[in-house]
Amino acid sequence: MADEYRASDVFKNRCTNAALTLQSCTNYFIDRISLVESNENRKDNVLDVWLREGPHKPDVVISLSNLHSVLPWEPGLAPVFIDGISLIHLPALPSPWPAEAIGRLDRSDDLPELVWLRITGTLEVDTVASIVSVYQAQSDDAASVLQ
Repeated sequence: MADEYRASDVFKNRCTNAALTLQSCTNYFIDRISLVESNENRKDNVLDVWLREGPHKPDVVISLSNLHSVLPWEPGLAPVFIDGISLIHLPALPSPWPAEAIGRLDRSDDLPELVWLRITGTLEVDTVASIVSVYQAQSDDAASVLQ
């Protein structure tokens, strides 16, 4: 029974862990954004956001794929200071979504669990996807020391 519970929370836990990593990124800059869209298969759509604060803090890359919604932005605006960042788990039906996500997408029984990334600042990133990965590199200072 415990294994079934843990298995059903895998994506939710991934989202929670990613959100915890991103909490420390509010003083970062968006260094680069890359959007790859496929007209043939939504699973091939990928949004990558590179965050950087400086040599004393680790760089962070947020990778979202199987995109369901992407708010368009002005290309070439990076680096842009981040005022706020959130990553929210959106459960499948019949579980409710947070109030601010209601109406964001048409919900159906076919819609899987999703993740909603919002970055605010001079540039706003607002994306809903089925897959999320957050990668945190060593800071430049830590990487410059031979272990």
